[in-house]
Amino acid sequence: MDLRIFTEPQQGASYDTLLRVAKATEDLGFDAFFRSDHYLRMGHADGLPGPTDAWITLAGLARETRRIRLGTLMTAGTFRLPGVLAIQVAQVDQMSGGRVELGLGAGWFEEEHRAYGIPFPKEKFARLEEQLAIVTGLWATETGQEFSYDGRYYHLEKSPALPKPAQHKVPVLVGGHGATRTPRLAAQYADEFNIPFASLEDSERQFGRVRAAAEAVGRKGDDLVYSNALVACVGKNDAEVARRAAAIGRNVDELKANGLAGSPAEVVEKIGQYAAIGSSRVYLQVLDLDDLDHLELISAQVQSQLS
Repeated sequence: MDLRIFTEPQQGASYDTLLRVAKATEDLGFDAFFRSDHYLRMGHADGLPGPTDAWITLAGLARETRRIRLGTLMTAGTFRLPGVLAIQVAQVDQMSGGRVELGLGAGWFEEEHRAYGIPFPKEKFARLEEQLAIVTGLWATETGQEFSYDGRYYHLEKSPALPKPAQHKVPVLVGGHGATRTPRLAAQYADEFNIPFASLEDSERQFGRVRAAAEAVGRKGDDLVYSNALVACVGKNDAEVARRAAAIGRNVDELKANGLAGSPAEVVEKIGQYAAIGSSRVYLQVLDLDDLDHLELISAQVQSQLS
C-alpha cells in the first residue's frame, strides 16, 4: 500500500509552507506529494495568504526534492488550454527528473471561476474528454512528427508536439463518482483511477465499474492502479485525535466514519479494508499543514506497518 500526502493549499498555505510539507513527505518515506488545483478557499477557512498555482508550486518542488512523486488531484480542465497544459506538465516532469503525475478533472467550483474571471463552460465533461485526448496525444507523438486534432471544443493544427516529458509516459489519473462516463474515460486514458472521499462500499462498486469499462476496451482490469483519497486525523490517544480534529474544524465520529481517523492501529485496520477491495494507494488528505508531528506519527506508526 502506497501512502501519499495530499494537500489543499487553497485553505491557506504559502509556497514556503508547502515546501516544508513536501520535504517532510520525502524525509519521512512517503511515496508522493500531491496538491489540489483551486484558487479559492472553501468553507470557513480564511485562505490566507492567498492561493498558489498548482503547476508553479510543483515546478518549484521539482527542484527542491529528489525522490517523491509530484502531482495533482485534480488539475482543473477549466483553468488551462490542453496544449499549454501538456507543455507545462512536460516541463515540470523534466525539472523533476521524471517524477510527475497528472490528475486531470473537469473542474467544478463555479464560485472560484467567477472570483478570478475564468470561464465556466456548461459542457465541462465533453471538454475533459478532448483535453485528455490532446494532452496524451501530444506526448505520444514521436519527435519529428506533428499532431493535429479537430474536436468540437479544441483544434490543433500541425503541432510539433514538444516538449516531451522526461518519462516515457507520464502517469495520468482520472477519478470521480460518475457511474458511466467517468469509468469510460478512465478505461480509455488513465493509468490510475482515484475515488475521493468514498466509503468502502462505494469504492468497491466504482472500482468494479472501471474494471468492466477497461475490459470493454480491450484492457485488463488490473492495468490500472486503484486508489482512494481520504482525510487523515491520527493521534496516539483520544485526546490527540480530538485536538487534531478540532484544528481542522471536524468531528471525530464523522472523521472515523468517512475518513482515516483514530489511533494508528485503527487507521491501519481501515486502510487494510480498502486494500481488501482492490485499493493499492491512499492519498492522505492532510489539512493542518503546520502539524508536521502528524506526518511523523503516520510515518512511524501507520506507514511502517503497511510496508
